[in-house]
Amino acid sequence: MVPEDQEESQPLLGPSGGSVPRGRRVFLAAFAAALGPFSFGFALGYSSPAIPSLQRDAPPAPRLDDDAASWFGAIVTLGAAAGGVLGGWLLDRAGRKVSLLLCTMPFVVGFAVITAAQDVWMLLGGRLLTGLACGIASLVAPVYISEIAYPAVRGLLGSCVQLMVVTGILLAYVAGSILEWRWLAVLGCVPPSLMLLLMCCMPETPRFLLTQHKHQEAIAALQFLWGSEQGWEEPPLRDEHQGFHLAQLRRPGVYKPFIIGISLMAFQQLSGINAVMFYAETIFEKAKFKNSSLASITMSIIQVLFTAAAALVMDRAGRRLLLTLSGAIMVFSTSAFGAYFKLTQGGPNNSSHVNLFMPISTQPVDPSAGLAWLAVGSMCFFIAGFALGWGPIPWLLMSEIFPLHVKGVATGICVLTNWLMAFLVTKEFSNLMEVLRPYGTFWLTSTFCIFSVLFAVFCVPETKGKTLEQITAHFEGQ
Repeated sequence: MVPEDQEESQPLLGPSGGSVPRGRRVFLAAFAAALGPFSFGFALGYSSPAIPSLQRDAPPAPRLDDDAASWFGAIVTLGAAAGGVLGGWLLDRAGRKVSLLLCTMPFVVGFAVITAAQDVWMLLGGRLLTGLACGIASLVAPVYISEIAYPAVRGLLGSCVQLMVVTGILLAYVAGSILEWRWLAVLGCVPPSLMLLLMCCMPETPRFLLTQHKHQEAIAALQFLWGSEQGWEEPPLRDEHQGFHLAQLRRPGVYKPFIIGISLMAFQQLSGINAVMFYAETIFEKAKFKNSSLASITMSIIQVLFTAAAALVMDRAGRRLLLTLSGAIMVFSTSAFGAYFKLTQGGPNNSSHVNLFMPISTQPVDPSAGLAWLAVGSMCFFIAGFALGWGPIPWLLMSEIFPLHVKGVATGICVLTNWLMAFLVTKEFSNLMEVLRPYGTFWLTSTFCIFSVLFAVFCVPETKGKTLEQITAHFEGQ
């Protein structure tokens, strides 16, 4: 390799001598950014405890019927899809830090509108605003964290994005068992407000500052985050500041990560996570767990624990191994779900639309307690498997694999794909249940999980311990 090529492949921000940075403020900056995903998780979890309360309310308080309740839960995904597009645009123009600061506004305003809601339209408007903020936060926070973290801790800090999401969901469930829906919305204003205060004290990412030719600010940010800039060299910028053009899709360094990023987001939603959550309350009730809020809290605790475990081993085990293990667990779990519903199915009327919402309790053949506990065990096993890999890693890889000059557009498309797939899977789930029956639907998700394992093994590169520029060089064949 000629000297010019060596300079070309040098990391944008990397150590010249191989020493590992030991700055602690990078963890504080990552926490501040991760409050966005925490607020995102709280917004997702808010509907579960709020909807039953809103359905019981009497006038003049707003009251949700079944149709309005379904929109109250689903409209967040539409807002988040729009937020993904807006976040991709903001990422390259306003920067990572400013984008995170801006996303706090629709969070706070959205929850404030819900708190003051006098009718259903105000409730839906507030949910749409919080969904918009969810889309921006789910895109910008992983990018910000990946660009401020050094390779030795990037997997740990990047996995904390999903950890904060499931922790936010858990807080919504726990607080929702105590607070009524208005006070729960007031609580929802706290995390984004804290994020706004903390992010004001954090720097922009050094990589983005370099693309804006702000060299001194980049060095100052590096020193703030990593403790010192001594021993670090600033390589030539090349053309990282140039925008995205369609002609660039012919380059392997662009189209390969595009395909991988979009596929990861699609497989995440096709894994069956929404289907499992759909049946969770019924399965717990059949296993003698009468308190549905306790069931939701139990599942959230499992998600938090195993997402935390994934974060701790991410930089040791690697992304590809955890994706493969996670997918294998989900294949086994969804297959067991399918077998459970096959064994407990009733007559032909089981496929009616009305019975979809009570798929177990309406069966003429009452399953034994052993079968019910098998279903509960399979569900918990599935959630644990999802949290180990396919929950956090698609978001982490999305923030790692794209070169700087296409990162805004590429991550925006990935987030849009994720939220649109979430909406479509949720929307069409009832139709699949009618056509394929419950057991067929879960066996279909098991098939998708098999494909996700094969995709992880043969198509996903290992990014553990590599700088972002080394990852880009891998796709470009250097």
